[in-house]
Amino acid sequence: MDNQHQYLFIDFEFTMPEGKSNPQGFYPEIIEVGLVAVKNQKIMDQYSSYVKPIKFTTLTERCKSFLHISQEQVNDGISFQHLVNKLSEYEKTSSSTIITWGNMDMKVLRHNCQKAGVLFPFKGKQRDLSMEYKRFFGDQNQTGLWKAVQEYGKEGTGKHHCALDDALTTFNIFKLVENDKRYLAKPEPTTIGDRVDFSKVLNKFAL
Repeated sequence: MDNQHQYLFIDFEFTMPEGKSNPQGFYPEIIEVGLVAVKNQKIMDQYSSYVKPIKFTTLTERCKSFLHISQEQVNDGISFQHLVNKLSEYEKTSSSTIITWGNMDMKVLRHNCQKAGVLFPFKGKQRDLSMEYKRFFGDQNQTGLWKAVQEYGKEGTGKHHCALDDALTTFNIFKLVENDKRYLAKPEPTTIGDRVDFSKVLNKFAL
């Protein structure tokens, strides 16, 4: 992790259709944002808010039940334009890398921007930490955010599917993965007697 570089850990929650058959013209819209701005592995800022959807303004029962978000919370949220303006402010202060768990967050943000006729707020590099996790550990399938942190013997921060808590959990996994990468890339010099034990460590991480 570059100590002077800004990392933005972002999680969005989206609207959901009631059943498997989507209503005509339906597309997921951002209804909650959680963002953690980090420099030098220290949290510099946090931001969270509910967001009003533009196209399908009434949340489905499935969406409210799954995300534990009420219609009133969304009605009192910020506008999508306000969200985009807020996100763009972070890159005005520093060049940034945007890190999410999975690729849906940036896909939905980009699509929502196109539908609303506003510019996509980020110019910095975007990283899908779930794919990095998958490649690093050699998993066949992508691992869910909270399952991944539990595989490290940790627990997620706060409540799953709360956008800010998920963004904080993504940051925590990022630190764990980056530390493992450094450990395997630059092992401490070992004596001949130690090498057998170190090979066991490597085999453990290769599982």
